[in-house]
Amino acid sequence: MAQQPNPNAGLTAGASAASGSSSAGAGAGTGAGAAVGAGAASSASGASAREGLAASGSAGSAGASPPEVHVGHGRPPVRGRGGPVQKPKNMRGTLRRLWEFVGKERRWLAIVFLFVLVDSALTLAGPYLIGTSVDAAADSSGVDFRLLTIALIALAAAYIGDAVLTWLQGWLMAGVSQRIVRSLRESLFAKLHKLPLAYFDTRRHGEIMSRLSNDIDNVSMTVSQTTSQLMTGAIAIVGSLVMMLVLSPLLTLASLITVPLVYLLARTITKRTSVLFKQQQAQLGMLNGQIEETISGVEAVKSFNRERQVVASFEETNRKLRDIGIRAQIWSGFLMPLLSVINNIGFAAVAIVGGTLAVKGIITVGVIASFISYSRQFVRPLNDLANIYNMLQSGIAGAERVFELLDEKEEPVDEPGAVTLQSPKGEVVFDHVQFGYRADTPIVRGMSFRAEAGTNVALVGPTGAGKTTIVNLLTRFYDVTGGSVRIDGKDVREYTRDSLRVFGIVLQDTYLFSGTIRDNIKYGKPDATDEEVREAAMTANADGFIRLLPKQYDTELTENGGNLSQGQRQLLAIASVVLAKPSILILDEATSSIDTRTERHIQDALLHIMKGRTAFIIAHRLNTIRDADTIMVIDKGSIVESGSHDELIGRQGVYYRMYYNQFKNVVDGA
Repeated sequence: MAQQPNPNAGLTAGASAASGSSSAGAGAGTGAGAAVGAGAASSASGASAREGLAASGSAGSAGASPPEVHVGHGRPPVRGRGGPVQKPKNMRGTLRRLWEFVGKERRWLAIVFLFVLVDSALTLAGPYLIGTSVDAAADSSGVDFRLLTIALIALAAAYIGDAVLTWLQGWLMAGVSQRIVRSLRESLFAKLHKLPLAYFDTRRHGEIMSRLSNDIDNVSMTVSQTTSQLMTGAIAIVGSLVMMLVLSPLLTLASLITVPLVYLLARTITKRTSVLFKQQQAQLGMLNGQIEETISGVEAVKSFNRERQVVASFEETNRKLRDIGIRAQIWSGFLMPLLSVINNIGFAAVAIVGGTLAVKGIITVGVIASFISYSRQFVRPLNDLANIYNMLQSGIAGAERVFELLDEKEEPVDEPGAVTLQSPKGEVVFDHVQFGYRADTPIVRGMSFRAEAGTNVALVGPTGAGKTTIVNLLTRFYDVTGGSVRIDGKDVREYTRDSLRVFGIVLQDTYLFSGTIRDNIKYGKPDATDEEVREAAMTANADGFIRLLPKQYDTELTENGGNLSQGQRQLLAIASVVLAKPSILILDEATSSIDTRTERHIQDALLHIMKGRTAFIIAHRLNTIRDADTIMVIDKGSIVESGSHDELIGRQGVYYRMYYNQFKNVVDGA
């Protein structure tokens, strides 16, 4: 390893000479950045989308030119807005997995099943009582009023009991389905926090939100509306068939002629609708993604006068959703009318055969009345089951998308014996580090440097050079593919992930959470006192504008601090880091959103909190990093120069040219 000594910072930079080339490809950018204090640092990757450059990591002596490399750039491909969507891949497997959540409600489901049994018994008693009433009223020897009265009272009691039990089933199933939904949502939300940043880099946020909302709602509706119906339907079919056979085997045979037709028709239609329902769910996820993007980027849309194009794109996606929805409804709408025709044919056959048997005196009119009622009870669940199967397609489609997210690969678990990083001194070493967001597209190759504890290291270079990738590897938002990153002599993989997330990070794209200003400043130190919060705000020069607000520190922030200016949001982010007092700081364009006058105050505050701490400062404004102990010039994933400001200016290399371009008049006058 060729090292480049730096007495000012105790930092050496170098890299093993690398040759070869990388194919042009797409490196993964990271998600939107967040302003977080130590202890709750969020992704420092808001800018790494600019760093999809694959470059060799050689470091030469001062002013040396880097070796020629082949460059690839970009992000990993985001899932597109189209493409073929298949029907549920594994309905049986999805139902089995869904039972893992439904099965937790076994006790309540058992109670529902008990109600279903009693309800079904009352329902099956109804046709028998109707037949008894008809025979009592049509007796050739005269009306049997006693039997008729008993039968009618029993019939009324059965219908009232049926209504009460049906309501109880619905009430219990509503609670069951909501608890299942709660469990699913909590599992999904917990899963999101275990996923690596690469997952969010390659998916639309609206599409993820659709899985947590629309898809789970579909599962809820399916569970609540189909579970008790399946129980009731199965019992009704078996019970009605038994009663029909008891009353008249011949009439039973006549009524069963249409059952195969019902099965074939339902199977044909639901096979088609299953595909359409899955497409509908996927298209809805895309629509939600567009809505989320438009709301988040409304300022950019208006600034570039792109309203018409955005609306046109939305209308196109919405049109596709409409077309798929119409086709799904048309196909599912065929089912009931066609089933009605087939069922009426069956009822007509029963009436004709039954009338013939009654005329011959083989059966009574009451038997015919009871049989027709049982026949309807037998057919209705079959029709409902076809409808339920249709509904299951939508629910299973949603469940599959939910389980797809739950099955995503999580962040690697801590290594066995991983230790907690406690009170780090702040020595950072990159030892022949290699990394690429894709295996075939390296971003960093053979990068080596040492930052002594308590030194301030500035990373400068063109957009996409790999600066933010370096801090992403340091915080272990991504793992190196070769070499090692060490803090205080230990590989970062030997520390627990939680303890590594104690860096103080201020990003270019600040993210604030809904809540008060006080809550956001305390994000990195929840137990901080009000006095500590105010002192941190004063250090960050945020106290002045906060006190001008009507509710001062209790001012409620809208989503992402939309009711503050970008500069004010940046000040709050810095205040949060000041409060947390981390051992290692990462400042990614921390003052890029601040005006020049405020920037001077912020620089004083940053110098105060950086004193005695290791700090990595990513900056494009070179005047903000003149006092850094060491400045590393990054280009194409490698360190091309390293030294103090004065040393690099004296070498008149890459840094000198960058500085000259920004401050031409100053350099000329020197």
